[in-house]
Amino acid sequence: MKATHSLAAPRRSSGFTLVEMAIVLVIIGLLLGGILKGQELIDSARVRNVADQINGMQAAFYAFQDRYRALPGDYSLATTNISTTQTGNGNGNGTIAAGESALAFSQLTAAGFINCSVCTATATAASTAANSPANTFGGAMQIVTNNTYAGTATARNNIKSGNHIPSNVMGEVDQKIDDANPNTGSVRFSAWNGGGGGPNAGTCTNAGANPVTWQRATVDANCGAANLL
Repeated sequence: MKATHSLAAPRRSSGFTLVEMAIVLVIIGLLLGGILKGQELIDSARVRNVADQINGMQAAFYAFQDRYRALPGDYSLATTNISTTQTGNGNGNGTIAAGESALAFSQLTAAGFINCSVCTATATAASTAANSPANTFGGAMQIVTNNTYAGTATARNNIKSGNHIPSNVMGEVDQKIDDANPNTGSVRFSAWNGGGGGPNAGTCTNAGANPVTWQRATVDANCGAANLL
């Protein structure tokens, strides 16, 4: 009797082919690239937001000074010439005390130079997130005459960006609108505490470098600056 032989179908390997693996790697690369690009766009938007807040507040400060021939917060005729209910008066001594910083924002708001729903102080008060604008990271801003900033500091009118800004973001902001050095120029490191703990110069900046720069390699999430006027 003649033996019969059946032809078995070749077995298909259960693993990935080189083409399939290449496709998977390409997809993973595209996903990672999209995530990194998305994070880059978010960081760029935050840098732009902080820079725009600083520049916008500076423009409002000078516009107020030009119209009323006085400093916002220190203006002693605000209830007469701006609003009797939406703001209060400073003491008119030519400087903005820390206790007048909340008034600075309410006077700017009442006069129409900024838009701030919480800036409603009618009496002297220090700036907090409850009565002053906050930066995009939640730190309260401040307008004041003092020397709480890096470098050869003398008391000057300045706008504090507020804290809680990452050091790499502050570095980009400083580079965008000033000289990228936290100890010189108009944008300086500031230890002012807008709530939740003050920034540390030793971790926000490369204090030992020459020139000094904002810390970008090891990011400190709680930094801030003063914009000198």
